[in-house]
Amino acid sequence: MASPEEAQLDLFLQWLQANGAQFRGCQIKYCDSNKGFGIYSSDNTHEDGVILVVPLDLAITPMRVLQDPLIGAECRAMFEEGEVDDRFLMILFLTVERLRKNSSWKPYLDMLPTTFGNPLWFMDDELLELRGTALYRATELRKKDLLTVYEDKVKDLVKKLLVLDGDSESDVCFEDFLWANSIFWSRALNLPLPHSYVFPQIQEDQEKEISCSVDKSSEVSTSNIYSGSPINENDGKRFEAHGNDTGMTGVTSTSRQGETVWVEGLLPGIDFCNHDLKAVATWEVDGTGSITEVPLSMYLISEWKALQSPSLVEKEISISYGNKGNEELLYLYGFVIDNNPDDYLMIHYPGEALQNISFSDFKGQLLVAQNAAMRCLLPKNLLDSGFFPAGSSNNKAKNTCEADIICNFSWSGHRRTPYYLNKLVFPEDFMTALRTIAMQEDEVSKVSLMLEELVGSEGERQPSETEIRTAVWEACGDSGALQLLVDLLQKKMMDLEASSRTEDCDAALLENALIIGSPEQQTSAETNDIAQHKLMSRNRWSSIVYRRGQKQLTRLFLKEAEHALQLSLSEGH
Repeated sequence: MASPEEAQLDLFLQWLQANGAQFRGCQIKYCDSNKGFGIYSSDNTHEDGVILVVPLDLAITPMRVLQDPLIGAECRAMFEEGEVDDRFLMILFLTVERLRKNSSWKPYLDMLPTTFGNPLWFMDDELLELRGTALYRATELRKKDLLTVYEDKVKDLVKKLLVLDGDSESDVCFEDFLWANSIFWSRALNLPLPHSYVFPQIQEDQEKEISCSVDKSSEVSTSNIYSGSPINENDGKRFEAHGNDTGMTGVTSTSRQGETVWVEGLLPGIDFCNHDLKAVATWEVDGTGSITEVPLSMYLISEWKALQSPSLVEKEISISYGNKGNEELLYLYGFVIDNNPDDYLMIHYPGEALQNISFSDFKGQLLVAQNAAMRCLLPKNLLDSGFFPAGSSNNKAKNTCEADIICNFSWSGHRRTPYYLNKLVFPEDFMTALRTIAMQEDEVSKVSLMLEELVGSEGERQPSETEIRTAVWEACGDSGALQLLVDLLQKKMMDLEASSRTEDCDAALLENALIIGSPEQQTSAETNDIAQHKLMSRNRWSSIVYRRGQKQLTRLFLKEAEHALQLSLSEGH
């Protein structure tokens, strides 16, 4: 007799195929308690490598929501008023469809996970493991925002829509909305759709009206809490959440016939592909049917092509979600990668602290004029170009700390360009901000005099961004900026270690960890002395892996900053 999970999978596969999906060399199977379901190879892969084809008509997109017979009218009214964005529409749709008793999406929704590994779902003691990291405060703020949206907008609206559907008994709770939010952020793709599909043959004035609505929604997405983007403590940092790393949100193009419109959406079937650093498949959209013979479809194509070895049969087929650090993977997808090569550290100078520094108004104007960055992302691979590279790398990060030097003024070129510049791994835009913030009174006076020469006695022109940066560099050099950077990194390390001690302590916890619910670990426990291990949940393990990586990167970048500071002081910078 089939298990409930097998029965659900069978219904889902029937539903997919009834709606035009074609399995040409793969199957959906259960992976494990951590991954859930995944896509596996079968023995009938085509020569062209196409293993799965799903019609775009199965995609859950903002357009589908706006056209839905049950919730479309209500959503269109809110959308046109700018009250909601495209992402909120899809999250609302998922919430309602989950509660509808006769939803046509039931075979798909029943296959989706009901719990998640992202911090929004952590128990209180698990969340405490994130104290001192950017994700701890971000999770608190995000959950508070979601609760507000649920109480103010979602709860009554969902009840109203269910009543319109003839269901006055079902009750909605916050967990339903939280589930829909997590489903969207962990499974949505940025789909490059043909313009003719997004905007079918309709009247020109209707198209213009839709385009205006789309543009409005894209603007809302960048600042609206519905966007779901994690905030870095209190400064609004965004993560790009989609595997193709296009950096586009919602519908960002209304280009003409035959061109591409980027739309966020969920595509049942293909969204069961899991992430791997060594991905063996990618997905593409086939607008004309020239690849798959199925016009307006998305297909999954494997690098394995026709299987040439029996050893490749029933192997999991993975895609890449993009070059994402553990901070982003944990927040959006609910998992981490130990020793993630794409990990990064985010450093920022708190905006509110600007009000308390000397000459804050003048420095604030300079920061704006220089387009200086108050934060920077420091990818792990930047260290390969620094003073203390861990080893050779074939994919070294490009050094970004290069400044244009202007030599056309009386004060130009007095300060010698430091010989260590090509080893400085910190982005110039961020160093520019730190130089400006760290300026002392005499340096402020020097910059003012230099800028007066640039402007002229009559104030006939405004200095360029490069000219202002050059003036600040000539007046200040690097030592003040590097000292401020050292202070920021030391403060970050203190915050990280305050609640969870050192990087070595985290390493010891992970070495002795027995993750609850892992079949592999359970087998290990049966053959080894369980007293040697410390039981911990998957969520706690993920938190420790993430925070250990943050401590490691902080330590390594602090070493780089301290060495640069020493060199700068010895050169008189």
